Formats: sequence, structure tokens, C-alpha cells
Amino acid sequence: MSKNWRPATQLVHGGTLRSQFGETSEAIYLTQGFVYDSSEAAEARFKGETDGFIYARYGSPTNDMFEKRMCMLEGAEDARATASGMAAVSAAILCQLKAGDHILAARALFGSCRWVVETLAPKYGIECTLIDGRDLANWEAGIRPNTKVMFLESPTNPTLEVIDIAGVAKLADQIGAKLVVDNVFATPLFQKPLELGAHVVIYSATKHIDGQGRCLGGVVLSSKEWIDENLHDYFRHTGPAMSPFNAWTLLKGIETLPLRVAQQTKNASAIADFLAEQMQVARVIYPGRADHPQADIIAKQMTGGSTLVAFELKGGKEAAFKLQNALEVIRISNNLGDAKSLITHPATTTHKNLSDEARAELGISGGTVRLSCGIEDTADLLEDFAQALSGLAN
Repeated sequence: MSKNWRPATQLVHGGTLRSQFGETSEAIYLTQGFVYDSSEAAEARFKGETDGFIYARYGSPTNDMFEKRMCMLEGAEDARATASGMAAVSAAILCQLKAGDHILAARALFGSCRWVVETLAPKYGIECTLIDGRDLANWEAGIRPNTKVMFLESPTNPTLEVIDIAGVAKLADQIGAKLVVDNVFATPLFQKPLELGAHVVIYSATKHIDGQGRCLGGVVLSSKEWIDENLHDYFRHTGPAMSPFNAWTLLKGIETLPLRVAQQTKNASAIADFLAEQMQVARVIYPGRADHPQADIIAKQMTGGSTLVAFELKGGKEAAFKLQNALEVIRISNNLGDAKSLITHPATTTHKNLSDEARAELGISGGTVRLSCGIEDTADLLEDFAQALSGLAN
């Protein structure tokens, strides 16, 4: 396979394996196990002396194609496909920690991610500190002698804050810690955390990679050395493996990722600009706008805006619910990255389990709304917002 292919070509052809039948579309290998020509061949396979698959929990040809394709896109040496995005988050963090270690994480995290580092990890004796990740001084001040993992998402969910990945990675390198970056909101097309110095990148493939609301999936990408030394045994023995059918579905979805993300970003940019001019809207946060609070960092580490828009309505929760209920094209759902435009109210959905104080720290108010733009016609989406906003004035 050519390593010089550009992303659109990588996402159609990368990592493809073909059987003796020469199929055009990737094959789905729905098998739990694999057979060997001899007892000696089985022994050699288990000892790692010969290449090949052993058991579907460890890997399969379909999953291998998905992992290789993601590696090509991300610029990673190795990857493991997982059953969901949260399986990827949990595996990437916990596989390299033990009791007495310390996680330093940005406080602006998806609710389940925050639960893993703030609630689950301490149950096993792993310490955790949450900081305002926008300021590098907070990362430096939060470092302890036992800090082993730094964790962040950028842009963040749901308020689209952006963190200086290269700056945090430099601090991690100085103490021998590993920086884990959740890159879902940027997509691998707009941001390359490994190139910025991150050590591990994770995705919920459920989002843009599938892109059509069909299945769950996740992926962890890093150096081969890190995966061999940390993730390999954890993955084999705890069993967060992706279904080969889901891997095949994601392979089909990833083929159109550049096309979908381009239209989604076009729609998001147009809607962000439109909302910024509306009297019912208190503020708009979009990484593609010059008024984004971290516009300087975005210019350094992202090559595109985002498929998501965060905005705050002046009328609080009542106005947010009224707007969402009045939309006709855009549907209410807590998913994102879909071909369909989806909208959600974080305070009562994705971040409902946080305290009022924690939501306030993250800038999530009753009027905060998160929009994931789909691939619909831009004019239809703008008209949908216009008619829904007109009802707020009444």
C-alpha cells in the first residue's frame, strides 16, 4: 500500500485485504475462531512466531482492515478497534495505570469520559485532578510526581473549547507522562494530535467515522511500542473488541468521510454566522469564527473548523426547548457526526449528571444548545432555524 496517498484515497483503499474470490467490497469475516494446518502451526501462531489470527476477541481480518485504514489516516503505527468510543477511552487510560498513579485531565469532557477519570479510576486507587485545560499554566501547576497520564478532548464537548495540544504534550514529555487526546470533534481530517506531540489518540467511531447512525465503535491509535507494552494484553484479556460486522460498516462509512465532513463543516459555518446575528442568541461558539476565544490556537493546530456549533439562547432552558421542539429538518438527538443534523440540550442530556457548579464551570447553562450539522442543503437548515427562532419572539 502506498503511504503517499492523500486522505480521500486512503479512506477508500487503505488496508484492504482480498480473499481468493477477489471481492471489490471488503469481506466480513464473521467467525469467532480460526483453524490451523497442524498442531505445530497452532503452537507457532500462539507463540507469535508466525503471523495470523487466533481468536476474534484478539482481532479479525475485517477489524484489521479498519485499524490499518485508520492508521494511514492518522499517521499512527498501530491501532486497536473497540466496541464503542467509551471502550476506547477506558482502555487507553486504564491500560497504562496502576494504584498510586495520577491522571491530570481537562475538566471539559464528555460526561462519561469525566466519570471514568473522576469516579471510576479513584475506585482502583488512581488519583485524578481536573483543571481548566485552556491555560497551560494550569497543566504545569497540576503535575505531581506520580502523574502518568494527561487526558483532554479538543475541541471539547459541548462548548467547543480548544486546548493547546502541542503545549500539553511538551509538558507530558518533560515528566515522562503520556498525553491521551480524544479527537472526535476535530475528526482526523482537521487535526492530527500525534503530529502535535500527543502519544495516544482515541475516537468514537460511532460519530463521524460511521456518520450514518448505524453502529457503535471506537479506536485507539499510538506507536506500536506503546500498544505492545500497554494496550495489547489489556485488550486481549478484558475483551472490548469490535464486532467484525461493525468494522465492515465503519469501513463503508469512512470511505465518504471527507465528502460528509466538507458539507457538514460548510453547514456549520453558515449556521454559526447566521445565529451570531440573531437577537435571541446570547453567544455563538464555533472554531471557524474569528471570535472564538482560542482562535490563535485553532490557527496553529486545526486545518478546518468543525461540524458542530454551540450557542446559548437568552431565554434559558425554556427557550432552548421551544427552539428544539419547533425545528422540522433538524432532529433532537444526543448523537453527533451524523449525516442528519442533530441538536441536543447538554444540561438535560449529555451533561445532566454533572453538578450545577460543574456545568457552570464549563459554560453550560440552561440556554446552551449543541448542534451537530449534517449534509442537508444549507438553505434548508438556515430556513429551519429562521422559522424556529421566530417563535421565540412570540
